[in-house]
Amino acid sequence: MALHRLTSVTIGVPDVAPAAAYYEEFGLTPLGDARFATADGGEQLALVPTPRRRLVQLGVGVDDADDVARIARRLAGLGIAVERIADTATAVDPGTRVRVVVTVAPRIVQPAAALATTNGPGRTDRVNDRADALAREARVRPRKLGHVVLGSTDVEGSERFFIDGVGFKVSDTIAGLASFLRCSTDHHNLLVQRAPVALLHHTSWQVDDVDEIGRGATAMLAADPTRHVWGLGRHHIGSNFFWYLKDPAGNFTEYYADLDCIVDDQLWTPGVWDAAKSLYSWGPPVPPSFLAPDDLAELMGAA
Repeated sequence: MALHRLTSVTIGVPDVAPAAAYYEEFGLTPLGDARFATADGGEQLALVPTPRRRLVQLGVGVDDADDVARIARRLAGLGIAVERIADTATAVDPGTRVRVVVTVAPRIVQPAAALATTNGPGRTDRVNDRADALAREARVRPRKLGHVVLGSTDVEGSERFFIDGVGFKVSDTIAGLASFLRCSTDHHNLLVQRAPVALLHHTSWQVDDVDEIGRGATAMLAADPTRHVWGLGRHHIGSNFFWYLKDPAGNFTEYYADLDCIVDDQLWTPGVWDAAKSLYSWGPPVPPSFLAPDDLAELMGAA
């Protein structure tokens, strides 16, 4: 796969300062000028002022300049205007209104997380000791930006842009509503879903395991319980554990762990799922605000 990861996102918010404080508390490392890094991915988030909350830019990493040139040609063949500067190609997806920057970038190398020793029926691997998660005290630090979920006013056009143009692969779909797309071995790095207005639904950040999800969300909610959106649960598509929170601008942020990985395309068959069964395997009921954000009418009016 020429594509190998999401490099970064640029999120526009009406008030940068409180959003910056939120993402630092979420566990990202501040770099100054409202820029943030993950533990393994380097700089992966920038915040900029915009009249309404939105995803301004999405970065996609490729291996070499030939990959950039090939993607630029494909996008141009779809009638998309492409800007070329050095080893980057920039184009705007008309359905999500997001500027996508394809650039040569190093692949992420992630040190393996230490496996927790667990007990279960007929298996006593941890004896005479408490669970290691109970001793964790450091702030949860997301390992990388995992995926982004975008609302599109033209899902079919966005699919052409990202699949036929940029080169994302389809992992699963929700019939007539959404496509789970990947640019790495992760099950999905991008979800494009039908929406009445182009919007950022959420960004998702990888942590080591379900205990880190729980510790991270618990700390965030101890500071401000109104940040809670949905969780703890386990998704059906992608299989990952999740907990969703909300930043001061209204963007959802997800801690996730244990996502499906696709390392051999021949061994994975994309499924077509019914919307009612696609969201989660277990967890609390889906809150209405997750399906239709509280500020949806405001965003539609602004658009």
